[in-house]
Amino acid sequence: MSILFWGLTLGLAGKILLAIGILKVHVVMARERSIDEKVIHSFHSEKILTVVAVLCIVLGYVLEVYFYHGTHFLTCSGAECAAAAVSATIAPR
Repeated sequence: MSILFWGLTLGLAGKILLAIGILKVHVVMARERSIDEKVIHSFHSEKILTVVAVLCIVLGYVLEVYFYHGTHFLTCSGAECAAAAVSATIAPR
């Protein structure tokens, strides 16, 4: 399996975890109809899930950039970057 596969997979996992965390808290709030200890606990678990999701999204992004050799754009300047961008979009993989 390639780095691109892992980058896309981690990005997807992070987005799904983020959605689950948000939905979980909204379901608890809708059921309770007030903010009590149960809802506060749900907020805490959502916070942990959100941090894990954001880490997955960021790590997935880094792996995708590495796969597409995007790290070159951190060190180039001017015409060199423009030429690299054009060749990256035109060059077949």
